[in-house]
Amino acid sequence: MVTSPIRKTPQSNLSEQSRHLQPNYSSNFSLPEKTLALPTSPLFGTDGIRGKAGELLNADLAFKVGFWGTQVLRSCTTAPGPVILGFDSRNSSNFLAKALSAGITTAGLEVWNLGLCPTPAVAHLCKSTEAVGGVMISASHNPPEDNGIKFFNSEGTKLSFALQKQIEAGIRGFAECTQANNILGEHFHRPDLLKDYIASLQLSVQSITDLQGMRIVLDLAWGACSQLAQQVFANFGAEIICLHDQPDGDKINVNCGSTHLKCLQEAVQELSADMGFAFDGDADRVIAVDAQGRVVDGDHILYLWGQTLSQVKKLPENLIVATVMANLGFERAWEQLGYKLVRTKVGDQHVQAQMLHTGAMLGGEQSGHILCHHYSSTGDGMLTALHLASVVRQSGMSLTELVDQSFQKYPQLLLNVRVDSRERRCHWQECDALTKEIAKAEVSLGEQGRILVRASGTEPVIRVMVEAISAELADYWGSQLTMAVKKHLS
Repeated sequence: MVTSPIRKTPQSNLSEQSRHLQPNYSSNFSLPEKTLALPTSPLFGTDGIRGKAGELLNADLAFKVGFWGTQVLRSCTTAPGPVILGFDSRNSSNFLAKALSAGITTAGLEVWNLGLCPTPAVAHLCKSTEAVGGVMISASHNPPEDNGIKFFNSEGTKLSFALQKQIEAGIRGFAECTQANNILGEHFHRPDLLKDYIASLQLSVQSITDLQGMRIVLDLAWGACSQLAQQVFANFGAEIICLHDQPDGDKINVNCGSTHLKCLQEAVQELSADMGFAFDGDADRVIAVDAQGRVVDGDHILYLWGQTLSQVKKLPENLIVATVMANLGFERAWEQLGYKLVRTKVGDQHVQAQMLHTGAMLGGEQSGHILCHHYSSTGDGMLTALHLASVVRQSGMSLTELVDQSFQKYPQLLLNVRVDSRERRCHWQECDALTKEIAKAEVSLGEQGRILVRASGTEPVIRVMVEAISAELADYWGSQLTMAVKKHLS
């Protein structure tokens, strides 16, 4: 049963053990008179601020992000509450959390520190408590040396691009401080709040009587859900086998998790499991694997979950929101059912915005970042995995059989080309030679496929996607465009 919404605990009732003095950062940092030595390109990408920990993301920047982020969160409410703080298992997360907390408390608000937790736990508790918002320290699927900072509002959704620009204006010295009376907030450790998040997951799939008889393998990527996932799934009676199930800042996402599926595929087959789920470092996305070791990505998850929601009249206008990365096979199969699919730019914020605009209840990305507004305000890997297991149980078939009856994918080649600077990544469309090469490829493919070239919003990478009626055609143009990006940008 879900506990009642958690209200702010009076300071007089907090034990001395749970109360922690504001870190000393506040006395060592001062707000910039002008600007920091920052890149000319925007700090906020498609999923917050990301970069190398200790370089772009140092304690000085984290303090200022916390301070100015709090200024923006305060401006959105008339009754300031605490700020929820969480982080993944990266080695740099602790020092960034201390610096962020110092910035938040210097701006006058309390910090409720959840400690190690999935990103969707922060989002959930922003909405279920009186918090003014939250901040998660994570670089998601990025390698261990990276880290990131992303904000949520009091409704548990990511801050709008407009509000992120306001935070950045403050960091760059182009905004006025609205803090009054120099009142400092306090920092409290509140891992106890995670039980409310766990209860919400269980309530969301209350239609499952149990998963008895199922054997499920979980790849926890040495990351944020490593201390929660086994408990959550085991509560439904399934036999759970976990891989990479301890928090480890040196190993997070390394050859494991949702972007490296080989270990999970092998384990599912060797253990004769029914299915497996691989999460990324902060557990806001998931990729599934069927009993044969085949990848079941976000497109298939959307298709299968969408059909189930449609059958019980919980999918308005039978509409799914996906991104430009969604496979053509998925789109055409969904439309053949007489249903609708709308595409957006890559990024869950774009999916979220389109869902709110159209009233859609289900949307997501091929990468496994799935949003279902019936149950959550943001993407949640564990919630998605539980619901896919529920779809399988209710169908009376195996995941393998469900996938076989869904749709045939078009061959799709996804390539990442590293570029030598953040600026080159952000301004690649200004390279005439490269854009001409892309146009040439698009004309040649015609109706036989499509091409998408875009800058990553989280890494110094240009992403090249080629989809075609044959693997050979996709391989050819993928190779041609990769060479073109390397030639003109690297």
